[in-house]
Amino acid sequence: MKLTDIVAPECIRVPLHSSTKEDVITELVDLLAEHERISDREEVLKSVMDREATRSTGIGHGLAVPHCKTAACVKLVAAIGKPAKPLDFESKDGQSVDLVVLLISPLDQTGPHIQALARISRLMLTEHCRNDLACAQSGADVIRVITQFES
Repeated sequence: MKLTDIVAPECIRVPLHSSTKEDVITELVDLLAEHERISDREEVLKSVMDREATRSTGIGHGLAVPHCKTAACVKLVAAIGKPAKPLDFESKDGQSVDLVVLLISPLDQTGPHIQALARISRLMLTEHCRNDLACAQSGADVIRVITQFES
């Protein structure tokens, strides 16, 4: 599984309009709903926020991966956003976040969910990939960088 298999180009927003953790999550959920990748916006938003309340998904290196499992989707989907300015996501390393990858997974598909989390984390461990994503000016740039480093 590749990240480019689960994120549609129209579900990438650079830059995001929102500037707070909650608003960024809402904006990305709305993007998935707008493009009919999820069936129940309210359920997904509640599930992601509930998950976020248990522990921040700011995992370090400027990356946050808010996620949930829900009946409101039939396959793993993602939305990606870059805030206009780095934002506080209560990350483990104390750094601000400049890339947010929202993952929404069906209740019965644990394997792909974990694979996607691992793949995202692996990409962000590569300094060159982080730098290229930081320079991305559009959704097309983000897809190009991900494609290059997934190869």
